[in-house]
Amino acid sequence: MAAGELDAVLKRLDALVGRVEALLPSPPPAPDWNVSIAFQWRHPPSGTGYLQAVEHPHGIRLADLQGIDTQKRNLARNTRQFVAGLPANSALLWGARGTGKSSLIKALLNEFADQGLRLVEVEKDHLTDLPDLVAQLGDRPERFLIFCDDLSFEAGDPSYKALKVILDGSIHATPRNVLVYATSNRRHLMPETMQDNQQARVVEGELHPGEAIDEKVALSDRFGLWVSFYPFDQETFLHIVFYWLERLDVNVPDRETVRSEALRWALARGVRSGRSAWQFAQDWAGREGLAEPG
Repeated sequence: MAAGELDAVLKRLDALVGRVEALLPSPPPAPDWNVSIAFQWRHPPSGTGYLQAVEHPHGIRLADLQGIDTQKRNLARNTRQFVAGLPANSALLWGARGTGKSSLIKALLNEFADQGLRLVEVEKDHLTDLPDLVAQLGDRPERFLIFCDDLSFEAGDPSYKALKVILDGSIHATPRNVLVYATSNRRHLMPETMQDNQQARVVEGELHPGEAIDEKVALSDRFGLWVSFYPFDQETFLHIVFYWLERLDVNVPDRETVRSEALRWALARGVRSGRSAWQFAQDWAGREGLAEPG
């Protein structure tokens, strides 16, 4: 091939490469660790995953969480060990809806952020990205909680296996500056059926669960700390209602009326929870504001 022909081919190849590069997605930006204490893992349909800073993290504090003193104490102790560089466990917060599971994790972030704690929220659909995410965190000086909210899995879900590997480690050990805090309404994170129990067998007088049950408890067993949440009784629910009304600067001269309305509110929703107490307090405060003379 003559020199002139070769130059022409190379120029055409350069032009083709330039066109292809223009069609490729831009590399994700490196996270700025100084702009926030909380981050979210994003993964667009085309492209690679990346960390995005949360501009306005939730400001809830431990003192705002009423009726879950035991749960606060246990998870705060575990988190205190973690930020101090001591051994600590990943935690599964499971139980009744609206009782403060997610709020407790956010409050712990605010409690320990000045000691280097950071939070990275990962949606269930992106759990298969956990190895890539953890690889970005392992060399950082901060201590990271990977926050997985409202988890549940179906059989064969690839996200299930990805989380199991991070919790228990594979040939690559999970970095010491990373823990997983997850919330779920299910203790074992997967639905349990009557058929699962029918697979149980008795061997020498001992009951052995079937393989289906073994598989369903395999993930929750990898969380070293279980924190259980239960529906609130009536008095605890009302205590939370009045706590939030006070925080919202609402004057309550007639407590009995508020009690009756709050209980009716909870009955309509079928649950007495911290969330429903907060929602009632918001509604009551708003109505009281409208009723005030302008």
